Amino acid sequence: MRVHIHPLGPIQTNCYIVEDEKKNCLLFDPGEDGEALLSELRKLSLKPVAILLTHAHFDHIGALEKIRTAYDIPVYLHVAEKKWLANPELNGSAKYPVLPDVICNPADVLLRDEKQLEVGPFKMETRHVPGHSPGSVCYIFEDEGFAIVGDTLFQGSVGRTDLPGGDTETLLNAIHEQLLTLDDEMLIYPGHGPATTPGIEKDQNPYLHGF
Repeated sequence: MRVHIHPLGPIQTNCYIVEDEKKNCLLFDPGEDGEALLSELRKLSLKPVAILLTHAHFDHIGALEKIRTAYDIPVYLHVAEKKWLANPELNGSAKYPVLPDVICNPADVLLRDEKQLEVGPFKMETRHVPGHSPGSVCYIFEDEGFAIVGDTLFQGSVGRTDLPGGDTETLLNAIHEQLLTLDDEMLIYPGHGPATTPGIEKDQNPYLHGF
């Protein structure tokens, strides 16, 4: 299994393409540049199976409709944010007058509690990690040694909690319970910036010490 990383849009949101040996792929958080993402998928000759969202903030969903329409594939999102895709106030796009409001159709599949998830030929674990947003979800590929965690945990930092539904204590508790319990060497792919590991963040992340 191969992971392609594509920072997209003015905030450089990481879109992840997870590819299997048969050229099937999953798209995680399709950023804000649909044309660039479509071009990359065509260049790699990949067959998207689904779009999985870590959460529904505007910088993670800007290209959602373009990609969903191009491939006629389902969108997965946590139930706590089922109204966010169509609401610029909730997804944050209304906060920035220079940016267009982001309005998307509803998700096709609503995730709930932690569970094993199968999407086409792909198998993973989902974990609910609220605090940055109420429906933040992390997707864990344990056998492959990586997790896609959205804006929950970053290299040397954690997600902001001053947006709708955010809460610092909730986020830190969720990180400790759901992410720092992963193998210390697992690759953590965040919504922005470089990859890290639970082991590195336990040792070096100032937001996690003393909590």
